[in-house]
Amino acid sequence: MARLCTESLSLEPCTTADAADFIALERDPEVMQYLHGGAVDHGTIDPGNAPFLMPRGTETYVWTARRAGSEAFVGWFCLYPMENGHAELGYRLRKDAWGQGFASEGARALVDWGFAAAGYRRIVAETMAVNLGSRRVMEKLGMRHVATEFPIYSNPLPGLELGEAIYEISREEWNCL
Repeated sequence: MARLCTESLSLEPCTTADAADFIALERDPEVMQYLHGGAVDHGTIDPGNAPFLMPRGTETYVWTARRAGSEAFVGWFCLYPMENGHAELGYRLRKDAWGQGFASEGARALVDWGFAAAGYRRIVAETMAVNLGSRRVMEKLGMRHVATEFPIYSNPLPGLELGEAIYEISREEWNCL
């Protein structure tokens, strides 16, 4: 993993010093509405059982995002390695960072790094179909909607009846952007 810089962000491999910022994100009900239906109760959820969704600073695939210049915490981005040269893109931003282009900017940096430096062949991402903000970010990256899945959960989140939207981009598609 490398340090990645964009016009507005500095993305660095996470460390355990980032854990408090990560946990604060999980405690914000609006940030977590499409993941856990609201704030995470750390007394009932073991982050070890959800490392992709709940990083603690030891993950080798998570970058901490800070504002360039001020180093203020913005959120995190990840490229979770999968089989067959694929990776899954994920991100979570503080509410006060929404609507400023940070999600697209940070995700673009990871997708570019994933194809150019890490050698991934395909990058996928998914979100609840009702999460229009994340879907727009994926589309801005050149990702295309490839499927909508309808998982069955004993306690589904509101909006899950519309499914999980799956997006992807191949290295060949990325080369043409």
